[in-house]
Amino acid sequence: MTARRQLAAARRIVVKVGSSSLTSLDGGLDPLRLEALVDALIARRSAGSQVVLVSSGAIAAGLAPLGLARRPRDLATQQAAASVGQLLLAQAYAASFGRHGQAIGQVLLTADDMIRRAHYRNAQRTLERLLGLGVLPVVNENDTVATDEIRVGDNDRLAALVAHLIGADGLVLLSDVDGLYDGDPRLPGSRLLSEVDAPTDLASVRVARPGEGSLGRGGMATKITAAAMTAAAGIPVLLAAAEDVTSALDASETGPKVGTAFRPSGRRMSARRFWLRHAADVRGSLDLDAGAVAAVIGRRRSLLAAGIHGISGDFVAGDVVDLVGPHGQVVARGVAGFDATELPALIGRRSRDLAPEQRREVVHADDLVPLTTP
Repeated sequence: MTARRQLAAARRIVVKVGSSSLTSLDGGLDPLRLEALVDALIARRSAGSQVVLVSSGAIAAGLAPLGLARRPRDLATQQAAASVGQLLLAQAYAASFGRHGQAIGQVLLTADDMIRRAHYRNAQRTLERLLGLGVLPVVNENDTVATDEIRVGDNDRLAALVAHLIGADGLVLLSDVDGLYDGDPRLPGSRLLSEVDAPTDLASVRVARPGEGSLGRGGMATKITAAAMTAAAGIPVLLAAAEDVTSALDASETGPKVGTAFRPSGRRMSARRFWLRHAADVRGSLDLDAGAVAAVIGRRRSLLAAGIHGISGDFVAGDVVDLVGPHGQVVARGVAGFDATELPALIGRRSRDLAPEQRREVVHADDLVPLTTP
């Protein structure tokens, strides 16, 4: 089945919309754009799909009320704009979805909610319950409190993480560009790529960066990254223009005829493995010998103390660590079974030479995700 057909058949879909697609520097939120988006989301709901909206726009929506001519650069003013804009954005969505009798729920996340396992599970349960109650969740990064150190980074990546968090069947990334081009779309000769079948298709793509006056943080580079990591984990993705939202969410048999579709290029992985690979906060690393790399990557075995010859970082059991091969390449990531202070006395020693309570796996196979191929 093609990616477009998969997107059309998706029973649970995440839709991300960017700041520039909802707001303008002169007028704050654009009600006509917002209502067109909501109408398309309701149409997809009516076709039988559960929908989660990941919406940018809080900071941009707060600029006009605060009399700011452009997106501020300092964190405090960004947070102040987000504080004002988040209310306006939520009120606008509530009123627009209310025209259709659709209840919505606001879910504000920070990177902590993605990188800390307990927070991740809480977010997962909340979103599942909202969907189960027939509510349409509206997700945004909590820009009012997020600092540079705890940002997810951009809402394209957040949307990719949410898609896997809820086990979505498709992801649609909407912006002010109608798809992925092999060059700057503002220049003649640039060609729209209708399909991306594999990561190798992206090798020759040249991406324009967002300008200084941009309302949002992301650009096409962030969308490609989000689309590629999502497709590699078994979920089809569509990049399309927000003005084409009705076509982008087409649930007919052939699927959307606009934008750039990313075909799933990898197997669906569990939410836990996806979290380990893309969202977890890495606290340290373990240096592996060649035999341990072969066991962990090639045979998907647990990591034992005998295959480790070095450690770094200040981590405790339950923290996430990188597993590093002999040539310095990070080959896997997993959850440590010991504190960093316990490991120096264990590494390089066979299980039979250890005390019974020390013979457990340093990283269990169920808590490990490879980052490279055998």
